[in-house]
This record gives sequence, structure tokens and C-alpha cells, in this order.
Amino acid sequence: MKRIAETYATINIADLPLIDFAQIGETSENTIRKSLDGTQFIIKYDSEPTFIADGTVTPLEVMTHKQAVRLMATPEWAAPIEE
Repeated sequence: MKRIAETYATINIADLPLIDFAQIGETSENTIRKSLDGTQFIIKYDSEPTFIADGTVTPLEVMTHKQAVRLMATPEWAAPIEE
């Protein structure tokens, strides 16, 4: 069985109350990944959620898994590891 490619989207933190967690891969506000400055979060989904399709929420960026992994490794999303 071929796996459906997930889509990732970064969203402004102000839109968090508009997210229907039943439509995405995360289960609650407590399971989303936020940028270190707290201004954005990322979601993943297999099919476009209605809150994006109807324009209620406009993603800042839509990306593939590979692009999302790259973003999560940037200084804005990943704290430096202290030795």
C-alpha cells in the first residue's frame, strides 16, 4: 500500500484557536511544534483541512516533509545543543 504524502504548513500563532485538530496530524495545542520565538507553529495533514480550504486560516508556507525537516533544523525552530 502506497503511503499518502503528508503536507506541512506553518501558521501564524494567532490562528491557533481556528485549528480543528480532528483534521490534522497533531492532536491538540500541546502537541504542535512552535517556532522558538512562539510566533508560528507547524501542522501536517494528508488532505487539505477545511479551515485552510475555506480561507479561515492562511498558511505562511506550505511544504513537503523534506522541506519541513529542513525548516525544523534552522535556528528559528531548533535550539542550539549546548556541550
